[in-house]
This record gives sequence, structure tokens and C-alpha cells, in this order.
Amino acid sequence: MDTIILSSAFVLGYLVYRLGLPPMVGFLLAGLALSAAGFTSTPLLKMGADLGVTLLLFTIGLKLKIKNLLKPEVWGAGLLQMGLSVTVFGFALFCLGFSGLRFFANVDINTALLVGFALSFSSTVFAVKILEESGRMNSLNGRTAIGVLIIQDIVAVIYLTLSTGKMPSIWALLLIGLLPIVRKVFLQVLSRVGHGELMVLLGLFIALIVGAYSFEMVRLKSDLGALILGMMMASHPRTQELADALMSVKDVLLVCFFLDIGLTGLPNASGLAAVGILVVLLPLKMVLYFLVFSRFTLKARTSFVTTMNLSNYSEFGLIVCALAAAQGHIDRQWVVIIGIGLAISFIIASPLNKFAGTLFVRIKRPLKRLETRRRHPEERPFKRQSCDIIIMGMGRVGVGAYDWFQEHCAQRVLGFDFDIETVARLQAAGHNIVRADVTDPDFWRRMPAFQGTTVKLVILAVANLEAKLFTIQMLKKKGFQGKVGAVARYDDELEVLYDSGVHTAFNIFGEAGAGLATHVSESLEAFCTIDGQP
Repeated sequence: MDTIILSSAFVLGYLVYRLGLPPMVGFLLAGLALSAAGFTSTPLLKMGADLGVTLLLFTIGLKLKIKNLLKPEVWGAGLLQMGLSVTVFGFALFCLGFSGLRFFANVDINTALLVGFALSFSSTVFAVKILEESGRMNSLNGRTAIGVLIIQDIVAVIYLTLSTGKMPSIWALLLIGLLPIVRKVFLQVLSRVGHGELMVLLGLFIALIVGAYSFEMVRLKSDLGALILGMMMASHPRTQELADALMSVKDVLLVCFFLDIGLTGLPNASGLAAVGILVVLLPLKMVLYFLVFSRFTLKARTSFVTTMNLSNYSEFGLIVCALAAAQGHIDRQWVVIIGIGLAISFIIASPLNKFAGTLFVRIKRPLKRLETRRRHPEERPFKRQSCDIIIMGMGRVGVGAYDWFQEHCAQRVLGFDFDIETVARLQAAGHNIVRADVTDPDFWRRMPAFQGTTVKLVILAVANLEAKLFTIQMLKKKGFQGKVGAVARYDDELEVLYDSGVHTAFNIFGEAGAGLATHVSESLEAFCTIDGQP
């Protein structure tokens, strides 16, 4: 059975990918199709799904800083949105009890509020996958979305603890007290573990054993343990490398998660009508998110993109309903209905996130009217500067290009990046860098036309291909007549970049080898002639 399930996941995942959608949509469709054919989830699949979610929370912790959770647009927006969602969804579901629909006939106010609470959560798994694929984990909207999800996860953990009546063991205090010592030990080990399979095993050991299993032993939520251990190690300079090492393992296990959601089961006819109601309520959830984010001084575009990241139902909502059903508070049919609604919400949200920038451009006028007059500190306009070379994306590649031009060319170089911490660090090191999001149409609206400017070269060092293509399009609209260079992670991206108008592009990994050969040749020039003969 596992063979058939995994084969179906690959086939549908591949077909959906070829259609330009995230593979996770194919995994969900595979689960739904198999469920309709009579298949059910297996113990192996459930175990893989649980491990995938645990690793996901651990890697989130590795990139999360506590101060990000303390910002009003995170904890304030997160709690306000949940409160509004519970109220609005609960009221809507209670009113449906008088609609004549058979499934909602026995929905009282307590059931309505409990289901509304479950629907107020958004999926951490989905949002992180989307943000990782788009390269926007460290952007303002990425940090806000992840922060809100962490706030929701904390609320879910508190609810699950209180509902089960299982208070943490007395040994939990000892475990919490030992964590600072454990942290110091693992930070030392991480510094000395090397770069191979031992790093992967170290990450698995910390996340699954020290984090998840030890917390479970003292009656604390296992996923919470993985998240806390990740956050405690976030200050180490090699945490990004550790997260990258775990990425493939985590992604494979999350395939099990999406399949397991799809295999939840199919409801009866009245249940299918209830699923339709949940799908209809999803835009209402989006509206609430947007209104809340825009009240916390985020620009309309940032509010919209963050809303798209969170425009789905959550696996935690499914867990909340499963617990409530086990305790007899709601009908067990709700578990199946929310499971199907969760899967469909992922399928709807995937293209919405993929084309979020395009959608915003089409509907931005009414959305921008909802902006506040105050502007978030990270979204205040930048001062225009004169320059000869612009580098968009100041990661390791962008900084390397910046330093090379500064050393070898008598040109004024200006860098752009959306990560506020990267900008602050590079500015402190003397780099001429401005914080800006090149995928934001407002950035290009404030950017002056290039006619009559001294800009001769633009280097695109951003990670995401769609961001590079959008930037090329906007450069043309602004009348840029100079040269454009770009980096790519894969060979098939090179042709796309050239077709879009880039003058030169290269595979970053391939050029690393060429750069090594050049460096070695120059170093050995005293020993070798140009043709390689001694």
C-alpha cells in the first residue's frame, strides 16, 4: 500500500509541477484520489508526517529571533485575528444551524465557537514551504507570517494542554532548567561537527530526541520542544548550514504530511456541503487578515502578500477538532470535513501565492485606500542616490560582486536588499546599501526613470527566478538602457533569463569551479606557462 501511495504522490506531484504549481498540490490531490479509491493512511505515512512537522518547527526555530515575536504586527495582529476569526466564524456557523442544511442542524453555540477556533489557525507547514520556495523567509512579510504562526502555535499548545487535563510532569521544571546547559554543549558540538552526514545526524538528534522526545516524556508538546531547541541555537553562525543540511530530509517527510491530509477520508453528501461552506468562508478569513495587518501600519502590498501566505486552514485546527471529537464535544464528522477543507484550502492558496504580486497589481487601488497614514519603520521611503552600478540582492553572491567592483572599478556601487538585519550589518561594514524589496511595485514607483542617469550595469543576485524576471520587466518599463547581469541556480534558468533580456547570466555553481581554476592558475603562474607547459 505504501508503494502505491508514494508512486501516486510522485506522478501527480510531477504533473502538477509541470503545470507551474507547487508539487504539494499534487501530493494533496494524490491523497484525495486515493481516499476516494478506498485507501487509508498507513502507520509509516503517519510517522513520516509527524517527523516532518517536528523537523519543520526545529528549522523554523533555527531562523527565528525572539525579538521578532515581540513586534506588535506579530503578537498583536496574531491574537486580534484569532479573536475576530473565532467570533465571525462561530457566528456564521451558528446561523447556519437555522439554514435547513441537515449537517448544521445540531450545531449549537459551543460547537460553532469550537469549530471557529479550529478554523482561525493557518498552516505553518504550507507558509514555510511557500516562503522557502520564494526566498522570502527573511523579508518583512515572511518574518511577520512566521511570527503570527508561532503565536498561533503557542495558543494551540495551551489549548491542547488545558483540554487534555494533562499538566506537565514535575520533571518538566528540571528539563527546562537543563536547557541552557544543553544549549552550550550543542553549540560547541555544532562548531566541531564538520559538514557531512554528522551534521544531519546532529540536527535529527537535537530535534527528534532532545527536543521532541524529551518534552513528550515530561508531558509537554513534542513539537514545542523541537521549536524551543531550534530557537535556542539560532544565534550560532552555522545554523543556516544546519537548516540547509536538514532541508532534503524535512521536505521528503513533509510529502507524507500532505498525503496524510489528503487521505483523511471523504464525508457523506451533507458533509460535502459543509466542506463547500468552509471553502466559501476562506475569503472571509483573508479579508480579516488583510484588515488586521493593514491596521498595524503595514503597506497594502505587504499586508496582501502576508495574507496570501496565511490564506488556508491549519493542521493544528485538525488536531483541535480531533481532540474535541474524542472528548465528545463535537461530531467526529467534523474531523473529516476540516481535513478535506484543509486540503482544498492548500490547493486554492498555492496559485494565489505564486501569483500574489500580479494579483496585487490588478487590485491595488482599493487595497491601498485601506493603508494607514503611518508607515511601518521598515517600509519608510528611501533616499534616492546617484550610482553607476546597482546590485539587487546582497547575499554572499551580491556582496562578493559589490566588493569586486569596489576594488577593481572606479565606479559608484549601490546595493539593495529586503533583509533589515543584512542591511544594518553591511552598512556598519561600510557598504553603500539601501533596504528595499525589488518585488514591490511601490519600490519601482519611487525609483526614478533611468534616462539621463549614470547607471550602466544592474546585477541581479536575488535567489528567486520570478523576482529576477519581474525586476527585468520593471527595468525595461523604467527605460534602463544599460547592461543586465544575473545569477542562476540551475542551467534551465539560464535560457529563461536570456529570453527575458538579460545580457549575461551564469550558473553560480558552475562559475564557482571556473573561479577556482582561474585562482589556481594565477597562483601557479610562476610555475606554468600560459599553454600549461612547464
